[in-house]
Amino acid sequence: MSTGRPKASSRETISEAACELFLEQGYERTAVADIAARAGVSRSSFFNYFESKAAILWAGFDARIDELTKRLDDTGLREAVESIASDFTPDALALAFKNADAMQVGDELERDAGLRQARIAAAISQRLRAQGVGALRADVVGAAHAGAVMAAVRQWAQDGAGRRPLSVRLGDALDIARLTLA
Repeated sequence: MSTGRPKASSRETISEAACELFLEQGYERTAVADIAARAGVSRSSFFNYFESKAAILWAGFDARIDELTKRLDDTGLREAVESIASDFTPDALALAFKNADAMQVGDELERDAGLRQARIAAAISQRLRAQGVGALRADVVGAAHAGAVMAAVRQWAQDGAGRRPLSVRLGDALDIARLTLA
């Protein structure tokens, strides 16, 4: 016998509640307890799904970075990087990028985006080094590709996530990165 909300439903409900509250009262003024109450879950249930408020915004993207890291060993660099955008649909992160001022989340968003960008760059650099690419080139290529990913996500959200697939915007960004590295 199952009790409580199904896992996916609770995760989505918490995310929706958090975004509503961020828009209504700002990111900093929204406590985890407020989010849990709005979502109809306990504070401890909140932490079963998310480790922090910030994790709500980044959960889907972090899972994609994990997948990218795994794919780097199995496929070409561009294909692996493009996989981050595969079937990416508008979510809390896109909403936050689009509404950073209204949510008062700009500083937090930029700090966390930098951490994700560094994580992507390090994974790519490590893979290239393992293939015998020199450290400087591996680091620059990793940084360029990671920068392209984050720039594409930001621009996609600003343009109105869902109007065009993220994969199109990412492809454009990767083409620019390739041209600058040529």
